[in-house]
Amino acid sequence: MSCNARGVSDRFIERYQLIGQSVDPVLQYVRDYHAPAHETLILPQGTWKESQLYQRCCIEYNHEHIMTGPIVGNGRLIGTLNFARIGITSAFSDRDLSNLGAVCLHVSACLASLRQQNNSENSFSLVERENSQISLLTKREIQVVDLVARGLTNAEIGKELWISHNTVKQALKTVFRKLEVSSRVEMIAKILKAKE
Repeated sequence: MSCNARGVSDRFIERYQLIGQSVDPVLQYVRDYHAPAHETLILPQGTWKESQLYQRCCIEYNHEHIMTGPIVGNGRLIGTLNFARIGITSAFSDRDLSNLGAVCLHVSACLASLRQQNNSENSFSLVERENSQISLLTKREIQVVDLVARGLTNAEIGKELWISHNTVKQALKTVFRKLEVSSRVEMIAKILKAKE
């Protein structure tokens, strides 16, 4: 996972990526549960300053408290929002955590919307063609074909469309039969030829 941070130095980011990320209990919780967390939620009371993350990274930069929230796309963690309080400040509260959760949901939804718009703009728009073979394809089959054309594997197509790997295979078999082709390359070539 890469870091892109505002308000912290490049040195901290490098140090965190090198030695902090692997021992960050808050990040691990966010990875496991896709839910926001702060150090007092994860660690036993009074143990934050004894943690490896605090000792290896946070102490040098005066990060007295941390909070991390998930950015989720297609059912998996694609990024995080991270906050630190410096100096003599109170720990993040449940309200702070709730607010972070709301922001993370909003950002995740906005990214999903942008991704959907991008997918729509880049699709083959096969349904617009009057080719009798192509018009036989269902909306789901067209989605699968579009993703094949973009170079995605069956597993990646399954994740993108929230369907099983086996469902993708069955959809492709049906498309092959309908288009009277025997391979992915032949399928795409036939569709492109029909679009000319």
